[in-house]
Amino acid sequence: MRYLHDSEYALGSRFLFLSMAIVVIQKDLVQIEKEKSFKIKEPYMELLQRMEKRAVAERLQLRKYMIQQKLQVIALEKNDTFSSYLYLCQGREEKRNYFNPTIRKNVEKIIRELMENVNKPSNHTLTS
Repeated sequence: MRYLHDSEYALGSRFLFLSMAIVVIQKDLVQIEKEKSFKIKEPYMELLQRMEKRAVAERLQLRKYMIQQKLQVIALEKNDTFSSYLYLCQGREEKRNYFNPTIRKNVEKIIRELMENVNKPSNHTLTS
């Protein structure tokens, strides 16, 4: 049984996967910085830094919406196959199990979106 509204779930899951995308971008920045095989790494570093900046700004906005909605997403457990998260919203709760390859696809989708939109004005808005 579902206890969260679609908009609450969309807000929480965007926050969750965007947070994961930020971690991936930050790790990639460290890897590229260490990497010796890049002849010219600055453009890649700049792209990732702009992506990170945009993602962090969006996550800040999402966090504000979540506070207004009294919405929290809490990691419960993780194994090789699935990861579980608890969504809490205004006294209601819903546990979601995600297949780890699906998480990866969602994070990749956000990274691609950030990559494509990094030079465009920010226009990611949520309807509450």
